[in-house]
Amino acid sequence: MKKTFVTLPQLQDIVERYPTPFHLYDEAGIRANVRALRAAFAWNPGYKEYFAVKATPTPGILNILKEEGCGLDCSSLTELMLAERCGVTGENIMFSANDVPAREFAKAHELGAIINLDDYTDVDFLKETIGTIPETISCRFNPGGTFTLGASNEGFQVMDNPGQAKYGMTRPQLTQAFQRLKEMGAKRFGIHAFLASNTLSNDYYPALARILFQTAVELHQETGCHIAFINLSGGVGIPYLPDQTPNDIAVIGEGVRRAYEEVLVPAGMGDVALCTELGRFMLGPYGCLVTRATHFKHIYKEYVGVDACAANLMRPAMYGAYHHITVIGKETAPCDHMYDVVGGLCENNDKFAVDRMLPKIDLGDLLVIHDTGAHGFAMGYQYNGRLRSAELLLRPDGSVKLMRRAETPEDYFATLVFDGGEG
Repeated sequence: MKKTFVTLPQLQDIVERYPTPFHLYDEAGIRANVRALRAAFAWNPGYKEYFAVKATPTPGILNILKEEGCGLDCSSLTELMLAERCGVTGENIMFSANDVPAREFAKAHELGAIINLDDYTDVDFLKETIGTIPETISCRFNPGGTFTLGASNEGFQVMDNPGQAKYGMTRPQLTQAFQRLKEMGAKRFGIHAFLASNTLSNDYYPALARILFQTAVELHQETGCHIAFINLSGGVGIPYLPDQTPNDIAVIGEGVRRAYEEVLVPAGMGDVALCTELGRFMLGPYGCLVTRATHFKHIYKEYVGVDACAANLMRPAMYGAYHHITVIGKETAPCDHMYDVVGGLCENNDKFAVDRMLPKIDLGDLLVIHDTGAHGFAMGYQYNGRLRSAELLLRPDGSVKLMRRAETPEDYFATLVFDGGEG
């Protein structure tokens, strides 16, 4: 059973001030998780986490991560501007994007960010855009094929298909890019790759690291380039299902350390710094969507209507993703009622749960939808004129801070142009 980080009395107090639905984040949990991650990689003196801004682009959250020593991974102009407004600049920003407009490269360079090139053609495009090649530069590697990690201790396989992904350079292109960048003045090089998403295996990061470490050794031998850092990117997942075993970040860090000492150190590359750019692992379990039961419908199935919808959390509608639901105050009640938990959008996929066994739900009950701290609010939208909800922070002392107010109709209309005509 998943436990909530907020109690019924706390929520009853919060909803008196902030109407549902809203996203709520656990500051204590976030900070503890960051510290566990840093401890797992403390053996690498240059280690740095670059939090994936796309997962939770909320200044209140980004400032907590900044205080804990994290940098930011940005993938758009607006995310770069957000980082700047949070006081994050220079090599505390990793800019990793694809199909990049010139103005985004220009902004990344203006901020002094580390630029991670997605394609070989970006080399000359970057030079044409900013007039130079930064001394520190990174390239994204796509090994192609299918990435498979055998049965893990958790009893399943990690599989993904890099060959079908639009990101990164082929292995020959990586060598060409390093050679070209070196000719153009680059001195410190990085390598980045992302091979699988939301893995629940302590073996994924060490396997990815071994691939990148060996690639780094080969590139150094082929080009003479100084490989200064290797970015293991994201992919370390979270257990959305209540019976799944969470990753052990200490075990993961130790596995990466073994690969580092077996591959890089013998090659004389024991000074390579490591980076990660985790989003889901960093924030996912430390956020939830709080909503209220507002309607019931008894037709061919039993439906519980809530005041949140897919515009507040689209993962279940978009991917059929599972998010656990707790009926606050009924945690110990038997789950003997089957419901579809649905929102009010004019789309039949606007469902948070299908055929879910839950305690008997009464009108007005508060429901907590778990694991929305990453790719929850961030993926919101305004279909049907539904407005984005507030984001709140539960402080370690039990107080609550408003980090983002709920949108209003005035916000929705603010970008519209009315020509004064009729009809």
